[in-house]
Amino acid sequence: MPFDEPSLVPRPTPRVSDDRPPAERLIDIRTRIDKAATLARRKRGDLTLIAVSKTHPATAIEPLLAAGQRDFGENRVQEAEAKWPALRDAYPGTRLHLIGQLQSNKARDAVRLADAIHVVDRPSLVTALARAMEQEDRQPDCFIQVNIGDELQKGGCAIAELPALLTEARAADLPVAGLMCLPPAGLEAAPYFALLAKLARDHGVAGLSMGMSDDYETAVTLGATHVRVGSALFGHRA
Repeated sequence: MPFDEPSLVPRPTPRVSDDRPPAERLIDIRTRIDKAATLARRKRGDLTLIAVSKTHPATAIEPLLAAGQRDFGENRVQEAEAKWPALRDAYPGTRLHLIGQLQSNKARDAVRLADAIHVVDRPSLVTALARAMEQEDRQPDCFIQVNIGDELQKGGCAIAELPALLTEARAADLPVAGLMCLPPAGLEAAPYFALLAKLARDHGVAGLSMGMSDDYETAVTLGATHVRVGSALFGHRA
C-alpha cells in the first residue's frame, strides 16, 4: 500500500487507569494532544477532540461538559435524540457528531440533530442528506467515510469510488468538510492515516476525522483535524 512514511510518530504510552474520573482523563488527553501537535508543528486550535459518548448516560457525560468539553460523538440517532436535547439546553455551544452508520431513512433526523455527520459513504445517502438539508434548512458538516482497509464488514466507500462520491456530494451542495476512516483493528494505524491524508490532499478537502483512544496521538502527527476518543475518557464498556 502506498503511503507517506511518517517521520515523527509518538511512541505508544500507557493509558491512564480506568478508575480515574472522566474529567481527569480529559486533562490527560488534552495534554497528549497538545504534545503530539507540538511534535508535528501544528496548532492545537486546529484540532477537535470528540468525546465519544455512545451508550453512556447523561450522568457520565455531564462531568465532561462541566469541564468544558463541547464536542461529543454518538453512533445512533435514536439514542442521541433521547439524551442530548436536555444536555444541550444545560450546556449551550455543545456540538454533536454522528459517527455511526446511518440509514438513508434516518437522514432527516440526523440533519435535524447533528452538527457534523462523519459517515457519508454512498450515493443514496448523499441524496437523502441533500433532501433533508433542504427540508430542515440546516447544513451539518459532512465527512466522506473511506473504507481505508478494504474490509467487507465496515462501512465507507472504496478508495476507487471516492472521486465519484465526492463529485456527487459536491454537486448536491453537501458541505463536505473532509474524510473519515477506521483503520483495521490490530494493525499499525499510521500507514492508513497517512493514506487518508494523501487522499484528502489529492481531492482538495481539509478535514481528517481519524484516530481513536489507542492511536489518536499518531493521528494528530499525521494531520487529523478531528479525533474520536471514547474508552480513554469514559472507561471500557461492559
